[in-house]
Amino acid sequence: MNILIINSGSSSIKFQLIQMPTEKVLCKGLLERIGLEDSFFSYKKGSYSHKEKTQIPNHGVGLDKISQFLLDPSQKLISSVSDINIVGHRVVHGGSKFNAPTKVTPEVLKEIEALSFLAPLHNPANAEGIRVAINVFKDAEQIAVFDTAFFQTLPEVAYTYAIPKDIALKHKIRAYGFHGTSHKYVSEKANSILKKKQSKIITIHLGNGCSITAVKNGKSIDHSLGFSPTNGLVMGTRCGDIDQSIIFYMMENLNLTGQEVSNILQKKSGLFGLTGYSDLREIDKKAKAGNSDCILALKLSAYRIKKYIGSYITVLSGIDAIVFTAGIGENSSTLRKLICEGLECFNIQLDNERNNLKIDGIRDIGSSSSTTRILVIPTNEELEIAKQSYSLSNIITK
Repeated sequence: MNILIINSGSSSIKFQLIQMPTEKVLCKGLLERIGLEDSFFSYKKGSYSHKEKTQIPNHGVGLDKISQFLLDPSQKLISSVSDINIVGHRVVHGGSKFNAPTKVTPEVLKEIEALSFLAPLHNPANAEGIRVAINVFKDAEQIAVFDTAFFQTLPEVAYTYAIPKDIALKHKIRAYGFHGTSHKYVSEKANSILKKKQSKIITIHLGNGCSITAVKNGKSIDHSLGFSPTNGLVMGTRCGDIDQSIIFYMMENLNLTGQEVSNILQKKSGLFGLTGYSDLREIDKKAKAGNSDCILALKLSAYRIKKYIGSYITVLSGIDAIVFTAGIGENSSTLRKLICEGLECFNIQLDNERNNLKIDGIRDIGSSSSTTRILVIPTNEELEIAKQSYSLSNIITK
């Protein structure tokens, strides 16, 4: 069975063509820097890899490019669209309704679009990916896998906001959590490494969107993102934690509407607001050249993460491992070093030489004297989505 995975993020689209149940990856690819001047399309098929600069103004154009690539006879991937049995989609926000993989129907697609007000950078892109896939792969089952599902195990004390109870219940206002597919995947990998029945792990997902999760015995018990994927850590264009009074101040004193303030906090803040750049690679480069704004941005990002690590260690009543994952977490030795500095009091000690090694795959970057494991685990949201989609398809078939 061929399953095409579409992971449509705020500024990127990842895709993989996977044979199930063997989990054999036939090809994988990435569209990055969508909407910016220098967009890139890259793919890997077997030992061959290719990367090219291209113009990808929006997600619709990007998804069309992916479908054209898969159908290209020279690639020898699929001979027709009917060769795709399932298209599995990553969907960021499932609200309170979707807590498991779900077959996409017109009604489900409308629900996903209706939840865009909670995830304006993501759900519209997710919905666009579904619409394009429905049109191109007409015979395939379309299955949505929701980022919020992994956080159904959050205890009431962690997901509840201290607002009037009747308002919260009526409007389903609570912490939902995001990047759940990634946190689930890497926490399970970490547990297999630790070989412990009872474990205390902090997983740190750092990309254009960022989040951190406390995972106890394989279940999430706290998480930095909440009602929407805006709060918590400093992100590419999102502000992270902010005093809510600032929102009202901006509306009253800058004569802005609520939507205009939301647009600023979600699309013009974070690293971009601090430096003018949303790509951490560019910020790291500028910081090393002495740019004071970029230096502060890196320090601020690390500081916010360290605060969460400290609080989650108390929530977990200890720590066995911290896990870095996603594009920045896997590749930025600079940020990992800044984050780990000062955490020696928790027996978290980085080995600088290991941290600086440019190698792929799972690796331990902790020093030999660190009793807390410091792991870099490449996330594979696409494989996790494929597994869940395949499992649901079997249930539907039966």
